[in-house]
Amino acid sequence: MSEIRARVLIVEDEVDIRRFVRMALESEGHEGFEADGVKRGLIEAGTRRPELIVLDLGLPDGDGVDFIRDLRGWSTVPVIVLSARSSELDKIAALDAGADDYLVKPFGAGELMARVRAQLRRYSQQAATGEPSIRFGDICIDLVRHVVERDGQVLHLTPIEYRLLTCLATQPDRVVTHRQLLKVVWGPGHAEDSHYVRVHMANLRKKIEADASMPKYIVTESGIGYRFVQGA
Repeated sequence: MSEIRARVLIVEDEVDIRRFVRMALESEGHEGFEADGVKRGLIEAGTRRPELIVLDLGLPDGDGVDFIRDLRGWSTVPVIVLSARSSELDKIAALDAGADDYLVKPFGAGELMARVRAQLRRYSQQAATGEPSIRFGDICIDLVRHVVERDGQVLHLTPIEYRLLTCLATQPDRVVTHRQLLKVVWGPGHAEDSHYVRVHMANLRKKIEADASMPKYIVTESGIGYRFVQGA
């Protein structure tokens, strides 16, 4: 059972999938609402004010990526995409538009609910803005002093490594694309220089992971970007 009870909006045109997702959500105590297209989904998002949105991309009156772009103009609610589109380009387009996670159809109820729990935890933690530190394993990021420590000993990160780490760690369980990291850390002029990210990420992992070849905290989303797993 989930420790967080939430209002969840399901934007999906296939009735059977909507019903399946709603039943899975309600089995863990959540309240599900449904919409079958982009226009209705945006209206429901505005009136229901859900804590999470589960979104299909192929909708009859528009594309789910456009739904995300519109939504992000006024809401930070987490969005989990459920889609039959499995290419990296489709995943990147949705994540760059502002989706938080992406699950390819067909999917199991167990995996879906694990993703739901992760996003609800992240969303609830956002309410505690201004937290002075982030802790994971034996590492502490002091966001006030801009210092990273392991067991009280300072880890010597470069400014770029620190910005990469904080960009990911302040968004736990969210997939962050190469393009998003480049814009935050290097600026908009470097949006295509994904090799920068790989090189500096490899160095960062050597400093914070017990085994950089099998990372626990900064997990690669192949061809897309990275996800920070705080509770690893």
